[in-house]
Amino acid sequence: MKKFINDLDSVMRESLGGMVAAHPNLIRAQFEPTFISRAQPATHKVALLSGGGSGHEPLHAGFVGVGMLDAACPGQVFTSPTPDQMLAAAASVDTGRGVLFIVKNYAGDLMNFQMASEMMDLENATVLVNDDVAVERSTHTTGRRGVAGTTMVEKMVGAAAEQGATLAECKALGDQVNEATASMGVAFTSCTVPAAGRATFDIGPDEIEMGVGIHGEPGRRREKIKPAAQIVDDLLGAILLDLQPQRGREVLLHVNGFGGTPQMELYLLFHCAEQRLRAHGLNPVRSLVGNYTTALDMAGASLTVTVLTDQLKSLWDAPVHTAALRW
Repeated sequence: MKKFINDLDSVMRESLGGMVAAHPNLIRAQFEPTFISRAQPATHKVALLSGGGSGHEPLHAGFVGVGMLDAACPGQVFTSPTPDQMLAAAASVDTGRGVLFIVKNYAGDLMNFQMASEMMDLENATVLVNDDVAVERSTHTTGRRGVAGTTMVEKMVGAAAEQGATLAECKALGDQVNEATASMGVAFTSCTVPAAGRATFDIGPDEIEMGVGIHGEPGRRREKIKPAAQIVDDLLGAILLDLQPQRGREVLLHVNGFGGTPQMELYLLFHCAEQRLRAHGLNPVRSLVGNYTTALDMAGASLTVTVLTDQLKSLWDAPVHTAALRW
């Protein structure tokens, strides 16, 4: 294993320290318990809080800032954060209008956020993200996994909260975005968790894993590598079968890298996917290309499609200022 590491036990803390030092005007870190919050706390708005295991950066800490999250709770690599982190973060960012948890559908995350929700005295609600169409059930989650579509939920609900939406309105909007969003990924290689020191799974040099999870979980099938256009056809076929969008609808197309794929290849995937969507009578009017929901050093990518309304387009276009997204 070759990684930039000083000590296995301090990887997350040193990484968070570097993120805060690089963006001191945007975020601050609290340790014991650990969470990231805005450098300048918001006032009189619904507080948005998310989190999950480290190794998926910039999700979630990179999305803390104006127009998105108020706080994020990072766990150790691929390990859920604990309820005490969530309670401390919620207390820190609450403005009196309630706290909305945005939670990826993994058993550990879901259990710990539910515990925090039940333990806190603050008004709160939860949006459960389950956009991955690759599997219906796995050993890591009950039902569909929450993957790159989480970025769509955090961005659009973040904009609504910034504009003064109530807790109930933010919750309803988050559920709406989740229902309008579907994702599926493919991997060329596994990822290497620092504590393990070896690849999570073995895969042949001419094989790909279709429907892989963001922790290296297996997907629908393993098959021989094929041209990018054919891979895109398979991914979008599953996504569109799930969403069933009507012809003429406008969509957001997100090509997400898992951490080990060059930007050149991600734009090539976007080119193929954009053409395929237009061939299906859909209009990709919004886009996001890059590494936003990663799996450490995994080579691969995922496609995400969100079926848009005028409201969702407006929320996507709203100003945002975080370490990972700025417009």
